Amino acid sequence: MCGMPQQPPIRSTPARPRRPDASMSLLTNVMDHSLDDGYAEAAARKKAAGDGGMPKTLRAKLGLAAGLVLAALVVTVGAAQARVAAPVVAKEREELVDRIDRETEAADELEDAVDELRADVSARQREALKHSGGSAESDLVGILSGAVAVHGPGVKLVVNDAKEAGTGGDGDPRGASGFSDTGRVRDRDMQRVVNGLWESGAEAISINGQRLTALSAIRAAGDAILVDNKPLVPPYTVLAVGDGQRLSTRFQNSADGIYLNVLQESYGIRTGISAEDDLRLPAAPSVTVRTAQPSTEKSGKGTS
Repeated sequence: MCGMPQQPPIRSTPARPRRPDASMSLLTNVMDHSLDDGYAEAAARKKAAGDGGMPKTLRAKLGLAAGLVLAALVVTVGAAQARVAAPVVAKEREELVDRIDRETEAADELEDAVDELRADVSARQREALKHSGGSAESDLVGILSGAVAVHGPGVKLVVNDAKEAGTGGDGDPRGASGFSDTGRVRDRDMQRVVNGLWESGAEAISINGQRLTALSAIRAAGDAILVDNKPLVPPYTVLAVGDGQRLSTRFQNSADGIYLNVLQESYGIRTGISAEDDLRLPAAPSVTVRTAQPSTEKSGKGTS
C-alpha cells in the first residue's frame, strides 16, 4: 500500500502588528532623519580630519584669547562706569525734584498772597461804597454794583437743556443762534434771560450762585457757558431780587420771556419760574469801581 507522500507542514508566521503611525510616513521620516545625510557625512569627515572647530595654530589661539579678554574688559568698564554714574544721576534727579517742590511752594504762596490782596481790595471797595453819600444812596449803590449781599422777595427761574439734548439735535437749527443742537441752552439764551429780568425791574441777579454786576459778561467756551470767566453747568438757576409777582408777570410778557417760551415749546428746553418770598444773593467776588464825570454842554447845544 503505497501511501501519499508526506509534505512538511507549512508554518504560518503571524502577521506583525501595524504601527499606529504607519499612515504618517512623511512625519515618521522627518522624525527619524532629522539631520540631512549630507550634513551628517560632512560632520563625520570633519571629525575624522581632527577639525573640531577650535583654532589649531598658536596665533589663532592668541587672537581668540585676546578677543575674549577685550570683551570682558569692555563689560567690566561699562559696569564700573554705570556703578559710578548711578549715584550722580540719582543725586541730580533728587535735586531737580527738590527744586520743583520749592518752586511749586513759592508759586502757591504767591497765589495765596494774590487772593488775600484781591479780598482786601474788594472789602475796601465795599466799605467805600457803604460810606459814600447818604445811607439810602450808599445802600442802593452797593446793591446795584453787586458789592454787598442782598436778600428779599423776587423770582426764581430755572433753565435747563432738553432731555434729548445729549444725543444731538436732529431738527432744523435755530436760525438766530446757528447751533445745530437745538436742545442745548446757549450763552445767547442766558443773555436774553438776564437782560429781560433787568428790564422787568430786577434789582440784583445771580446765576448758579454767581452774582452779576453791570460789567458781568456771559460768554461761551465750547459747550460751556461762562459767567465772568467762570464755567457753569446746567441746570441754570437764576435768582432775581425784586417785586416777586410783578417781576414774574412783566418778564413772562416781555419779548425775552416770550423768546424763552418759544425755546420751550419748539425745542424742548425746560424752564420753570416762580415768585419767592425771600431770596439770598451773595456779593460779587470782585467789584470794579469806575468813577463817572459829569458831562457839561455849552448853552445852545443839545445832546445827540
